[in-house]
Order: sequence, then C-alpha cells, then structure tokens
Amino acid sequence: MAKKYTPDELNGLSRQELILLAISMQDQLEQLNANMERLIEQISIANQQRFGRHSEGLDVIDGQLDLFNEAEALSEEAGNVPEPSIDEALPQHPKRKKKTGTRDADLSGLPEESIIHSVPEEKLIEHFGEGCYRKLPDESYKRLRYTPASWTVELHTVEVYVGTDGLRQDEFLRGDRPKDLLRNSIVTPSLEAAILNGKYVNSIPLYRMEQEFQRNGVYISRQNMANWTILCAERYLKPVYDRLKEELFRYHVTQADETPVEVINDGRSAGSTSYMWVHRSGEYYKDRPVVLYEYQKTRHHKHPEEFYKGFKGILVTDGLAQYHLLEDHLEGLTNANCWAHARRDFSDAVKAIKDPELAKRSTAYQALVRIAAIYKLDESLKELMPRQRLKERQKHVKPLVEEYFAWVKDVLDSQLPKGATASGLHYSINQEKYLRVFLNDGEIPIDNSASERAIRTFCIGKKNWVFIDSVKGAEASAIIYSISETAKLNSLSTYNYFNHLLTELPKLIDREGNVSNAKALESLLPWAEELPDICRKPRR
Repeated sequence: MAKKYTPDELNGLSRQELILLAISMQDQLEQLNANMERLIEQISIANQQRFGRHSEGLDVIDGQLDLFNEAEALSEEAGNVPEPSIDEALPQHPKRKKKTGTRDADLSGLPEESIIHSVPEEKLIEHFGEGCYRKLPDESYKRLRYTPASWTVELHTVEVYVGTDGLRQDEFLRGDRPKDLLRNSIVTPSLEAAILNGKYVNSIPLYRMEQEFQRNGVYISRQNMANWTILCAERYLKPVYDRLKEELFRYHVTQADETPVEVINDGRSAGSTSYMWVHRSGEYYKDRPVVLYEYQKTRHHKHPEEFYKGFKGILVTDGLAQYHLLEDHLEGLTNANCWAHARRDFSDAVKAIKDPELAKRSTAYQALVRIAAIYKLDESLKELMPRQRLKERQKHVKPLVEEYFAWVKDVLDSQLPKGATASGLHYSINQEKYLRVFLNDGEIPIDNSASERAIRTFCIGKKNWVFIDSVKGAEASAIIYSISETAKLNSLSTYNYFNHLLTELPKLIDREGNVSNAKALESLLPWAEELPDICRKPRR
C-alpha cells in the first residue's frame, strides 16, 4: 500500500523526491484507469450476453436443454409404476373406481376399429386336414393407436382353432398377430411416435402431454410415457444410431461441438458437470447428412478420441485443446478451427463500447472488418464444387487470411491491447495453424456453425433446465435426438418417421437388440428410397 504523506512531510520533500512521487502517482492512476476500463468492458459484455439481443449471427449458440432430463428422471420412478390398462387409460368422466363388466361403457366415447387376424381355410386344411378342426372362441386384446388430434382403440381379435381329429388332434392354431412394440403394453408405434415428436422435436414436457391427453379423456401417466421412451430407445433405436455412426465416418469432413449438462445419479458428487457432444457430417455434404449426440461424464479428450477412432479426415471444431490432441493421438485425423470463434471476442469488445464513432476506430472493429471480408468472399464460393472452391480460396481468400494474420502480429508488436480485444488477438495467433486448414480443402467449411445449429434443439430453454437424473436416461435421449435431428436434415416428417421406425423395427430386432435382417435395416435409414412417401416432408 502506498504511503500517505502529511502536508508537513510533503513540504519537507526535495524537488527530486516530489518528481518521483508524481511519476509514481501517474503510473498508479494509469493502472487504475486500465483496470476500470477492463471492468467496464466486462460488465458491458456480461449485460449484453444476459439482457441484450443476440443478433450477431456467429455468436455461440445460447440456449438450453429444455426438459432434457424429464424422460430419464421419470423412467427411474416408473420401475414401480404398473403399466396402464386400456380401462385405466380411458376412464369415464368423472374418474371413478373401476367395476367389473364396465369396459364397453368406458370405451364408448372413442371410435373403435375391429382388426381380425384370421386363419385362412387353406392353412387350416394344410395344418389339421379337411374337416379335422373346429373353431373356438376368439382371443381378443386391445391396443391404443394415436393419430394427431384423434384417438382410436384398436380391438384386436385373434381367431383360434383346435384340431379335433387326425395327426393334429388337440393342437391349437391362432391367427397371425403383429408383434407388440412393448410386451403387455397398450402403447403403439403411433402413440410413442407422438410422445417422441412432442418431447424431443417440439420440446413439450411430458407433464403437458399428460394434461393434453387427459383433456381428450385419455389417462396415461408421465411415468409410463417416460418408461416407454427409454425402452424404445434402448431396444429399437440404438441399432439405427449405430448404423448412422458408420455412415458418418464415410465422410471426409465431420464437425463437433459440446455443451455442459448435469447428471445427478452418475456416481459423482452433486453438481458435477457432464457433457453432451454433437457430431455431424460436414456442412457442404447435402446428401445423407448425419447428426449424432453422445453423452459423456467429462470433457476429457479421451471421449472424442474414442468416438473418432478409425476416422480418417478433417474434424472441424472450436479452439478447445482437447480437439487439438486428437491430431497427435489419431493417425489420419486433422483438426480445423472455426472462424466464428475467432471473431467473437472482437464482437464483444465492440458491443462494450457505447460510442459508435469510438467503436469504429477501435482495434476490435478493424479486426471484425477484416474477418468480415474473408467471410464475404468465402460465402460467395458456397455453390461451387469442392475442387473449384479450393482453387478460388487459394487465389482470392488466402491473401486476405495472410493479410489478417500479418495485421494481428503487427498490432501485438506495436500495442498493448486489453480485455476482449487482447483475447481475440491472442486467440487468432494461438489457433493460426488450425484456422488456416480450410484454405487447403474445398470440402471444409469456414466455421463450425453447422454443429451449433445441430445442437440448438437440444439446448432450447437452458435457463429453465436444471439437471438430468440418470446416465441411462441421458444416453437414451442422445439416441432419440440423433435420429430426430438427422431426420430433419434429410427433410423427413419426424412424427411419421418415428411411427414408421417403431412399426418396422420390432420385426427386425429381438429383445436383446440383435438385428435379424441388416438389409431391411438399410431400408429404414433417413435417406432410404424405400421409405413411404408419408415420411417425407411435402415439397413447397
């Protein structure tokens, strides 16, 4: 702490001592002003991020994982919650205790479709012999089918026959019945598709779906919906996810990003941060685009290293050091960095300057102008084929990049920038090697904005989201988000696609998740020509 002088002590100082004291006070005042400027800048940036409009198109995606944790949290509770019967799901108004023999009355308010699973006469004769059988009472069961804005009870009737004579005497033969989505459950593909589409595409929480169902006279608990969702993801959708990962690795360029999440029951102390990673095919690939989510407990480089094992090509990311390590640990992988991240500190610095004229004279503004010129020129090359794009980048974009880095180094040599401006300049220098990679390959996008767009649905409403309940649920939700986001990129109707998948996959996948027909699985992928037209979004 500086010494405080009394008036008498100041009068007793020599001329040289007074000069030294004045110089010292000047230095302290300059340091105080510098600290004050940095503090004001930090406050301005914080206020802009919290209250301001996020109009800068290349800003980090700011959003939230709206209700991401609900399905997995409720599914843990659902272990002790019994599967609802049709009677429980569709009670009369007002809700009352069920009585024996009232099923017809309970279902009278909903349309009913009778589906007969008959046994052809030819099959009866072939199995029992002509005249060697008699018909028994039919077996009946009910399933609840959902179509948007309407409900229909499926009354399934299975014909049953028994042999009365000959070699097949006393043997039973039943009509072929479709395989249930989940054993002894009223859920149908259309109903589960509506739940998946509502929650993971439209961000509607399960409790709101529960309320909406009730308004239509259907009583299904959110715990049951959560349990159905987790089971379907694990049993049926995981093989599709694994196949999509194989497809992702066929591309020469991929992109990745990550966002923090909190998982309560992951074996660590409360408040521990987990991460959801997103991996997608390069932005320029319009044919068969793929988006995959992956849950991991930490941000350690071993996670993307394990995911990208066997990948040969370019990985576009932000400047996270964990990604840079992949180049050293995985042969054939090259890391490219995002120019949108290179400009963000400069953007923050300019926003913190309230005087427009002063802002335009700032170093940060000059940096933004130079980067904008690079972006504008590269943007004009988007419609070109990769080889032609590379040629034009080398001829026109590369000189601007060279000029930018020369300017950054000159500024750092001649000035002592502070705050966000200094951070931006040093970021560019530290990431220069990775920021230049896009110049050498026409398939590499200039930034990683496509990954941030891919994770946006996942991040909606983050300010209201709190935590994820279980690792199991996080992994299941990652699978569902992967399929829904990939479906969107391939111009599919997510509801109809989920409905189609959940109708066909039970025919191909056993309870252990084994696929019996790999060729049939190919016909269910988002780009398969065999997909019914209803799965495709109507063209405008």
